Amino acid sequence: MSPSNRQKVLKIAQKKGVICAKDLAKQGIHRQSLKRLEEQSLLIRSGRGIYTYPKADITENHSLVEATQRVPKGTICLLSALSFHKITTQNPWEIWLAIPQKSRHPQEKLLPLRIVYMSGSSLIEGVENHQIEGCNVPIYGLPKTVVDCFKFRHKIGLDVALEALRECWQQQRCSMDELWHYAKVCRMRNVMRPYLESLT
Repeated sequence: MSPSNRQKVLKIAQKKGVICAKDLAKQGIHRQSLKRLEEQSLLIRSGRGIYTYPKADITENHSLVEATQRVPKGTICLLSALSFHKITTQNPWEIWLAIPQKSRHPQEKLLPLRIVYMSGSSLIEGVENHQIEGCNVPIYGLPKTVVDCFKFRHKIGLDVALEALRECWQQQRCSMDELWHYAKVCRMRNVMRPYLESLT
């Protein structure tokens, strides 16, 4: 690795905190170069093709950055999104990601991913882009996440969905219009109707 490339990689890593081998490959920097920097303890391998700068300003949401860098089509959802929005008392050890219906399941051994498949408007609506550690991280907004909890209640439990609905309503972080909108998008109106009507 040339000294100029070495400095270039370290500068990017220092600025972003997390770098992806495939992104650097587009700039002509080979994966082997990252491996050498890892061997010199100048980078830490935190996932397949993902490297972290050792002195990076790591936040509590670092795993979300790693997951979306590893799975670019993924959107943080369900328990991980609830945790990000500080609605649930649960701290999921897996990173919940929604990916397009026909996508291949990511093969990842270093990151504990929990994949759910979505399609159409339920996949693309309600996505918020958050800047975390210098990276763009797509995360479903709170109203969409609450409705998703009902849609995937067989995976996370109805009690979690009800707690999320109750908390977001009591904290006035979701309007009834927003909840009804996403219930329509996710075809959950009939399921959620009695719970939403009980709030008013």
